[in-house]
Order: sequence, then C-alpha cells, then structure tokens
Amino acid sequence: MSKTTKKYYTVWHGHQPGVYESWTECQLQIKNFPGAQYKSFSSRVRAETAFEGIYEDYITTSKRPKTPPAPQSSYFSNPPNLHSIAVDAASSGNPGVVEYRGVDTQTKKVLFHKGPFQMGTNNVGEFLAIVHGLAFLTKQQSDRVLYTDSKTAMGWVNKKKCNTKLKQTQKNAPLFELIRRAEIWLQTQTYSTEVKKWDTKAWGEIPADFGRK
Repeated sequence: MSKTTKKYYTVWHGHQPGVYESWTECQLQIKNFPGAQYKSFSSRVRAETAFEGIYEDYITTSKRPKTPPAPQSSYFSNPPNLHSIAVDAASSGNPGVVEYRGVDTQTKKVLFHKGPFQMGTNNVGEFLAIVHGLAFLTKQQSDRVLYTDSKTAMGWVNKKKCNTKLKQTQKNAPLFELIRRAEIWLQTQTYSTEVKKWDTKAWGEIPADFGRK
C-alpha cells in the first residue's frame, strides 16, 4: 500500500484565510464563499510562504488566461545580464531563522550578508535583501541590474511596504526594526536600479541561493 502524502492548504480568500492541515478544514473556509482562493502544498513551509504572497503567483497555467505560447527560453538564447548582483534569502522554518545575502552574479563573490535573525520568514528576508541591494548599488552609484527570484518581494518593494502577515514578538524585534528602516528608505530615496526576476527555469538557481532546498 502506498503512503499518502501529507498536504497543507493555503486559503488566501475565504471565510478565515490561513494555512490548514486538512482538506476538511480547508473546505469549511471556502464553502459558500464566492471567489474563494486556495491551493494545496506538499509542506507547511511552502504553504505558509505562499500565504504571504498572492494567489495569482501560485495558480497553475491551466487556470491562467490563455496567451500565445512564449518562445523556448534557455541560458544561451536569453542569458542573464552578468553586469548585475543577485540577492536571496533562506529560512529554517516559517517563521524561523532567516538570513539573506547579495552576490556578484558572475563571480558569486558575497557583497553583503545579514543574519541570522530569529522568527522571520523567507519573504521578509527576500524583501530586505532587495532593499539592501538597492541601497548598496545606489551608494556605489552603480548601473548594475539587481536580480531576485521572489515575485512577492518585488511586489512589496514596488509598493514600498513589507506586507508580511508575520506578527512582531520580542524575538523578532530586530528584524522588524530592519523592516521599518527598509520601508523608510524606499519612501524617502530615489534609485535608478532595475530590479528583475531571475529566470530559474532557464538559468538554474539564482547565484545568491543558499543551497538548502
């Protein structure tokens, strides 16, 4: 007899949004709720990370509006801009211990590294990594591109607000202080750096990846 894989359910839009450990609990949140948004994941960490993001980033291709197929992409036909830096974050648990860093995309030389911080999330780390990278490049008056593999963090940066659902506690107070400073920086500074999404499917893991997947 094959072993049943445990699933976790993220409900973005329902009677009570959150992460649930059974389909029965999930059903209670979406039943008779027009426009409910939900999806299953193979681990709690993935489900909780998704909950901090938006439903549109996680729906399958079949549920998206139909568009003409894009041409096949590869590292050689559409390579990344190596005149750039790449940023990434890693968390052990969600919430858990978080750290982030920025590296030279071509050489993978570490340009900055912060953490570990207690009781954070991967999305928060990704957000802080982008803002740190923007400040780093602005200070250097560099015209390099900044790559991230997080759509959620890019959205938060564009809105100049870390829209995390993480609750502040005594343990993660230093992390929330960094969030506050990052938001102030975004709201008061002008930058010309282009923030671009790293194409993981075509190029492999982002150079700043911590290798813990």
